[in-house]
Amino acid sequence: MALLYLERGSLPVQYGFRDGNQGTHTSRTVMIDDLRRLLAATPATAVRADYRRLIVEENILGKRTIATRKLSATRLGEIYGLDTGVILFRALRYFWDYDEAGKALLAGICAHARDPLLRMTSPVVLPTPVGEVVTTQQLYDALSLATGDRFNANILHKIARNASSSWEQTGHLVGRNTKTRHQATATPATTAYALLLGYLTGMRGLRLFETYWVSLLDANHDTIDTMAFAASRQGWLEYRRIGSVVDISFNMLLHTLGMEAIREQD
Repeated sequence: MALLYLERGSLPVQYGFRDGNQGTHTSRTVMIDDLRRLLAATPATAVRADYRRLIVEENILGKRTIATRKLSATRLGEIYGLDTGVILFRALRYFWDYDEAGKALLAGICAHARDPLLRMTSPVVLPTPVGEVVTTQQLYDALSLATGDRFNANILHKIARNASSSWEQTGHLVGRNTKTRHQATATPATTAYALLLGYLTGMRGLRLFETYWVSLLDANHDTIDTMAFAASRQGWLEYRRIGSVVDISFNMLLHTLGMEAIREQD
């Protein structure tokens, strides 16, 4: 069974992971529609200043006020990085144009890596069988347990509502007022991205299939294995299996992304 939580302090922040008990969900959701608009209007070579200019000065997201534009630029930067110097975003940007069907899940995996508050609601959502109801109160209770007395009740309720909306945007929940569990859409690109995040956190071999990031794919082991093989045929990873021994590496992808230093650390 995939891991449904991560110990605090266990993530390599140098790659763009964020830890602790603060996050964007105190005020916003994962904002996937905004991310779609923004990335559709920018080349893969865009830098943080380009994204901010498009949001604030050119109002690519169609926000009503300057203040809202600036806040949107800040919050999108928090949850996705919007900077090629942030490895998680660099990899997301690489896969983005290859995978229309997986865009929501790609964004969701990145958001989970960068927002601890969203991760805190995973033990409620991920184990819930498809078709069963997931309530905001359940998310509130999980957040309250995880954050202690850091937030008051009003803020916790807001985080819970935002998290519920985010899980809907990523395809794990459906429904407007009453949200029920839904199976997200895993693809070869989302699988490669999830496996890469596990690789960046130090997992190797079969342990790559048991990470938190892979649990977000909402797929069983055989499906993930099939997706990983399909990803290898795209050149996104190297996949080797001898009996029950599996070896997955990212030599070509790390070279393509200019991340050879990570490969050399192995």
